[in-house]
Amino acid sequence: MSHQQTQGFTLIELIMVIVIVGILSTITTDLITLPVKSYLDLERRTTLVDTAEMSLRRMQRDIRRALPNSIIANGGSTLELLHTTEGGRYRATVSDAGLGDILDFSTDDTQFDVIGSLNAVPSGFLVIYNTGSIGANAYNKDNLATINSGESTINSIQLTTAKLFPYRSPQQRFYIVDTPITYSCTNGELRRYDNKIDNLYIISDPSPALSSLNYKLQAKTKTITCKFNYDPGSATRAGLVTLEITLTDNANESVKLIHQVHVDNVP
Repeated sequence: MSHQQTQGFTLIELIMVIVIVGILSTITTDLITLPVKSYLDLERRTTLVDTAEMSLRRMQRDIRRALPNSIIANGGSTLELLHTTEGGRYRATVSDAGLGDILDFSTDDTQFDVIGSLNAVPSGFLVIYNTGSIGANAYNKDNLATINSGESTINSIQLTTAKLFPYRSPQQRFYIVDTPITYSCTNGELRRYDNKIDNLYIISDPSPALSSLNYKLQAKTKTITCKFNYDPGSATRAGLVTLEITLTDNANESVKLIHQVHVDNVP
């Protein structure tokens, strides 16, 4: 008779296999999950950066079209400006033949000729020599008048009410403003207000309550913090606007972008 010997795993061998399989599983899991996690983190950061970049570019376009010396930003979460649509030069003297309608600065005037021509029939508000100082502040309507678009042409501007402008422009410049614009960070949103109530644009300093105005959403995330600064320089040289935006999403991923914009303050 012959005897057959049966062989199997010992307890120690079984434990060693379990340990080795666990180590291999951990390594494999890390190899798979870490790249996926990195990709998701990068996607979140990219989304935040794109959102902040688009918002800052929109702000830059508005800032570069701001009426000289109309930007208000004191290091807080709100930035305000008066948005211009066009500008030109007014007639200050008649021609050699005695022709032409000048803008009279000695009395109330309602109409004047434009040197050259505008791109379109003007509408909105006319501003001359805005320095932002007392007596020359468009927010206070010192040097601002409403344009009569029905009577104006591309070569001549008619005002709804006669206006005596307090100061001449050394370069005979005028600007046409359509609306105040305000950017504000609140409740996880960056909002762009156009200061419009019931189809009428309201220009005042300070502006009306933002909650009562129309606004367009520029960015929205879990939290947004903004810091807007304006260094005006002087009325005869460029100012500098610094825009700082920090966005944080629901995964607590956060990005901060800072842009600086030069503005022409020559009125």
